[in-house]
Amino acid sequence: MTAEFRKTPEASLSDWDRQLAHAFGVLVGRPLDEFNPDAVYAVGLQGNVLNESGFLREPDWVHPKALSGARPIPCPFGLSSEPDRQPLFDPSTSIFDFGRCDSPQSPLPKDFAAALKTVCFAGSLVRGADIAPLLDRFGVDLTTPALKDTWEIYFPRLVCDGTLLDALRVALDTGRTPEELVPLTLTFPTEPEEEWEQDLATIEHPALRTHLAYFCTDGAEGLMPLDQDETTTVLEDEGCEPVAGWEDGHGQIEITVMKLSPLVAGPAQG
Repeated sequence: MTAEFRKTPEASLSDWDRQLAHAFGVLVGRPLDEFNPDAVYAVGLQGNVLNESGFLREPDWVHPKALSGARPIPCPFGLSSEPDRQPLFDPSTSIFDFGRCDSPQSPLPKDFAAALKTVCFAGSLVRGADIAPLLDRFGVDLTTPALKDTWEIYFPRLVCDGTLLDALRVALDTGRTPEELVPLTLTFPTEPEEEWEQDLATIEHPALRTHLAYFCTDGAEGLMPLDQDETTTVLEDEGCEPVAGWEDGHGQIEITVMKLSPLVAGPAQG
């Protein structure tokens, strides 16, 4: 079971978390305490490199343990060169599309396809966690080559506890302690855009300031922030709202932090 929907009261934040919250507020343009603390927030990682590499078609995504939340999937396209800092995808909270299940030519067992339709929250969209119990009930193995074209990943989500603080921590790859900060600008030498220098100067911790500068570039080497009207997500039609986004200048990587609608978030998991 995933660790989603755990809320972190402001009073329980450590000094480092408060520093992170301030720094993240600088990057998103408003203090984090102005956002709804009871909402569920998510991080999506998309881009051409994930699609063109075939990573999003790997059968590991639909393994029963992955769909139940017990087996996260490491992403080989992280921002850091550190091997232990690969982003982790959570298939259980990721959104899948089974748009071909209604086709008469669909190789999915008809009883499974019928049950699958009942757990879709919108059209043919379904959370991975809602697929998992059906696999055992109907004896279906989605990892087999014969079924690989019956599903696709509509919105791949990174492992996150559902709070905005953790969503931004994951999106911006800060780790959980000062010691976990990775100097991305040493791996990929970058300079922040001039318009960001004054705002970044309000972040007191030097290493954190240097780390976050990687997300305030023109996109040629680091990532560039997206304006609010540029930060879009395929889930906006389902009531989700983008909070912030960053992308490289080549269309290879796009990171999106969003507030999920209750429809997409689904029931609380514990």
